[in-house]
Amino acid sequence: MRTPVPEEVLVRVVREHAGRLAASLVSLLGDFSAAEDLVQDAVETALRRWPAEGVPERPDAWLFTVARRRGLDVLRRESTYRAKLARLAWPAPAASDDRLRLIFTCCHPALSRAAQIALTLRVVCGLSTAQIAAAFLVPEATVAQRITRAKRKVAEAGIPYRIPPQDELPGRVNEVLAVIYLLFNEGYLSSTGERAEARDLVDDAEWLAALLVNLLPKEPEAAGLLALIRLHRARGAARFDERGRLVLLADQDRGLWDRRAIAEATALLTRAARAHRRPGPYQVQAAIVACHAEAAAFADTDWAQILVLYDLLLRLAPSPVTRVHRAVAVRHVKGPEAALAELAELGDELERYPLLHATRAELLRELGRREEARRADERALELTANPAQQALLERRLGWD
Repeated sequence: MRTPVPEEVLVRVVREHAGRLAASLVSLLGDFSAAEDLVQDAVETALRRWPAEGVPERPDAWLFTVARRRGLDVLRRESTYRAKLARLAWPAPAASDDRLRLIFTCCHPALSRAAQIALTLRVVCGLSTAQIAAAFLVPEATVAQRITRAKRKVAEAGIPYRIPPQDELPGRVNEVLAVIYLLFNEGYLSSTGERAEARDLVDDAEWLAALLVNLLPKEPEAAGLLALIRLHRARGAARFDERGRLVLLADQDRGLWDRRAIAEATALLTRAARAHRRPGPYQVQAAIVACHAEAAAFADTDWAQILVLYDLLLRLAPSPVTRVHRAVAVRHVKGPEAALAELAELGDELERYPLLHATRAELLRELGRREEARRADERALELTANPAQQALLERRLGWD
């Protein structure tokens, strides 16, 4: 008898294999919606049975078997599927680039950019509509509509399941990079209350970014994104304390940082920048993280250089979220009042973005405006579902 395992382990295992299963089924069936339905059925069955039965020795084969059986039951009446399903036999492992191929399929120019990213995050990466909505800062219903319309468009347009030829890659790569970046963000600091971080998603993001670098060795933004992910991961051991509480950058034990990984990621970024001399948002973000990583202590941080990099980032990719992060650099270069003035311009646009309110609270507290700071922290707490962020805000409010 298998030993039951904790729910968080089940979720991790299912998520790890569901993306690969989706890629295999799309490849074999040639039908996007049918593959997603089969994966969803298999995942629901696993989450219902594995808590009591335990995780099987071959989760991938188990999920594939359930998906095939369900497909035969549901689609038996449809002759176009019968022959395809008859071909399915395990082992049918996904090729190393199957998920990347599926991402490029989802990121076809026939779909809007927002639909491309939402569809990929849902089908390939297994994120929920709530997680995707949090990434886009839009209602869940909006995301659900985008995904439904995108799937319909894929079917109606007969979009091929393949990595496009070299001459089409430049027009598709930005959306693929955006998907991998959002996948990493969700894993690095989860938007839902399930867990503080999702390392399996971070693993997937790094793996996909590395595949993209191999596919596009002359694309500096692919190298920039991979460097960005690896630089963040290099300080993973210091991000949470022994109780699982979030440790802010200023308070982290830098002795726990992986200096070798930092050096290798920085070298990757430097090579890409020197070889191509084509700066982009992911390279600039990686350079910002490298500035933090290279400082021996928080007090040694080159905030002036970081502010210059944020200004460049805003020119390359204007974003209100980036302006929130830039305000932190402004605080260290020009003072809290200047930073607070920067944030005041974003109040309406990012009213439901918890980091805006948490950053305001820090600045207000530094200026001695404690009551306003308390209200800002309370608003941030209302808006975040991440348990580590919630615990941090509760400590600030004196609730812990």
